Amino acid sequence: MEKVLYAHVGGVLQAGPGGAPQGPAGGGEALHLDPIQLVLQATLPVKIVMLVLVLFSVMCWLVIAAKALHVARARQDSERFMKAFEAAGSMQNLAQQGLASFRGSPFARIFAVGYDEMMRVTGGQRVQLTEPQSTHVAASTRRAAALEVSHLESWMSLLGTIGSTAPFIGLFGTVWGIMDAFLSIGNQQSANLPVVAPKIAEALIATAVGLVAAIPAVMAYNYFVRRVGQIADIMEGFAEDVAARARLGGI
Repeated sequence: MEKVLYAHVGGVLQAGPGGAPQGPAGGGEALHLDPIQLVLQATLPVKIVMLVLVLFSVMCWLVIAAKALHVARARQDSERFMKAFEAAGSMQNLAQQGLASFRGSPFARIFAVGYDEMMRVTGGQRVQLTEPQSTHVAASTRRAAALEVSHLESWMSLLGTIGSTAPFIGLFGTVWGIMDAFLSIGNQQSANLPVVAPKIAEALIATAVGLVAAIPAVMAYNYFVRRVGQIADIMEGFAEDVAARARLGGI
């Protein structure tokens, strides 16, 4: 039977009966890549990169959930506290009502610091403060406000770190995978897809995992920075208000 050879980019095709071309010389099934198998069979550096990125992603979502609950509770309790603060006739009346129901409010803690300092410097009497006493109470409320802002910002730096470093860690895995692909080409003296495709695929998976970890972290960080900044601006004015009322004897 006459055989006809056909030149082909991927190899040599042989003609079967009637001249119909068959598969590549030497036969073989079509290349099929499974992402899970690629991850399991990846080189050690790429596996380490993916493991680090998965840990980053888990930590990112844990921090997002915790901060969302923290900020939501602070907002809700602060709204209730501010209504009680405006309705109270004096600082003493509000203090006597108790602040236990406003545990999540940073404004309640600032008020408690200002009230306690006012009572301490005046010996528990409702009198107008002297200039040194007024300065001391104002400094105490400002310090309390700064501490509350720091508390609201806790763990946010982790989100910023993940958002800024995860893409570069994923890029390292990508570079390593592509370098490994070129080494395989050089060692096997072949640039066929079965040689190159798995290495490049695992490299791109590392990039994808890095983006999956980084994108939520960046979005959440920007959101919490904006929310905490809004609360911090209000707290600064509230601290001055508490100090001013304490200066006038707690009215």
